[in-house]
Amino acid sequence: MSHHTITAALPYANGPIHLGHIAGVYLPADIYARYLRLKNKDVVFVCGSDEHGVPITLKAKKENKTPQEVVDYYHQHNQKALQDFGISFDIFFRTSDPRHHQTAQAFFRRLYTQEKLTVQENEQFFDEEKQQFLADRYIQGACPYCHYPKAYGDQCESCGKSLQPQELVAPKSMLSGAKPVMKSTRHAYLPLDQYQDFFQEWILAREKNWKKNVYGQCKSWINAGLSPRAITRDLDWGVSVNIDGDVKKVLYVWFDAPIGYISATQVWAAAQGKKWQDYWQRDAKLVHFIGKDNIVFHCIIFPAMLKAHGDYVLPTHVPANEFLNLEGKKISTSQNWAVWLADYLQNFPHQQDVLRYVLCANAPETKDNDFTWKDFQAKNNHELLATLGNFVHRTFTLLHRHFSGEVPVPAVLMARDKEILLQCKKMPKKVGEAIEKYQFREGISYIMSLAHLGNKYLADTTPWQILAKDKKQAGNILYICVQIIHYIAILSAPFLPDTSQKLKKILNCDTSWLSLENDALIPGGTLLNKHDILFSSISNEMITHMIQLLGDS
Repeated sequence: MSHHTITAALPYANGPIHLGHIAGVYLPADIYARYLRLKNKDVVFVCGSDEHGVPITLKAKKENKTPQEVVDYYHQHNQKALQDFGISFDIFFRTSDPRHHQTAQAFFRRLYTQEKLTVQENEQFFDEEKQQFLADRYIQGACPYCHYPKAYGDQCESCGKSLQPQELVAPKSMLSGAKPVMKSTRHAYLPLDQYQDFFQEWILAREKNWKKNVYGQCKSWINAGLSPRAITRDLDWGVSVNIDGDVKKVLYVWFDAPIGYISATQVWAAAQGKKWQDYWQRDAKLVHFIGKDNIVFHCIIFPAMLKAHGDYVLPTHVPANEFLNLEGKKISTSQNWAVWLADYLQNFPHQQDVLRYVLCANAPETKDNDFTWKDFQAKNNHELLATLGNFVHRTFTLLHRHFSGEVPVPAVLMARDKEILLQCKKMPKKVGEAIEKYQFREGISYIMSLAHLGNKYLADTTPWQILAKDKKQAGNILYICVQIIHYIAILSAPFLPDTSQKLKKILNCDTSWLSLENDALIPGGTLLNKHDILFSSISNEMITHMIQLLGDS
């Protein structure tokens, strides 16, 4: 049996998780992982906190804390929010863990000793007062383009231009305020140029299978020509490595973070009594869920690292999403133009599935998409509540009121009833194929189409009107409605796990996805449990309140 390794981009441990992260990465990854488990596949779903790099040290400096204190807080905060939301990671690891350092160092050593890396000398800014080389973000000066006085060494936040530190006018160190000097330093490089021919062939072979946005970005990078990329830097926070006897180097965060997927798998496998190699070597299927800003790292740089090492499989698929905007504007964490996951969970307790539904139905799968609170309200009130919830409520109310809560034993089914069962029986294949193509919006639309089908069937047949004169026929109608709900209960499990569980409990069923594919039905005579309301109305006042929370605070 093949093994499935699903990775979700490691959230950076210098801030909380927002809805853009959920829509772009964690929800689609969770839907895919849950589906594979329902199909009895051998799956490991890994994630964790990305805890190294300059933004962590900047945050620590700003808050007068150590980098470890910063990552400890955000690791715990994000892990709890994702767990409370129901993202079903098998392990949520962290890159500050010593076991990750060991894995990343061993990975680096193998490449270094086998001469898969090059060592180059160049000049970088150095703070003589602090006796420290300066990362780009630790240098400020005037932008040479718009003259903004506080541009960073890698980018001007006023005009958005990418910069080199040497381009800044009157640069100064953010550590001491002193003018930095240029000083020679040696670093290890990953010679991506040596993999140019390989990637041209490898990426080309994925044109038909990979998403257009992913393939297009990769092709653009390759056509521009790959060049060596530094994988070490002079910093005191990160995974330390030895270059020609210099032990004061650390790995760039983009190099050590994806190795975190491997570290996490190793720790998980050891705890489960499994072989981690089964999930990264041999016949493993590796799928990376990321946002579009991470495409080059997961489709070119990390595969180059894995190929250079030689023992690992390359990704089977990288179904990257575009970005989710918020109320027509780009999400901005610095301006608090974001909806934080922890805040949502506090404001909408026990309504995880509402957000899962809205974000999946609006998923930025092929282009940037927009989240608005008014649309969130409409999708809850008109689709989940008025369509799905209403259909389920009317069916079960009639059954408890007129059939003692028992599923009626069907008499001879009419052609119309058989046609509805036929439509239901096609759904496991349709939903499964959509998920396997990473088209989750399409998958959830099939489930909602079943709710629409049930509502229309009820409206057309009006069993409440014929109960007195023809209880047998009314029983047939409600039997068919129960079967529609049964399909919704099983097929919604990857998308709306809480709703699925509630429906299965009411139906008293333990049907699996596989048995549903073999046309399993709820038998007549099954005693139903009491039902609660699945969804509740969201008021205008609540939506106004959520909109008012946006922006500077």
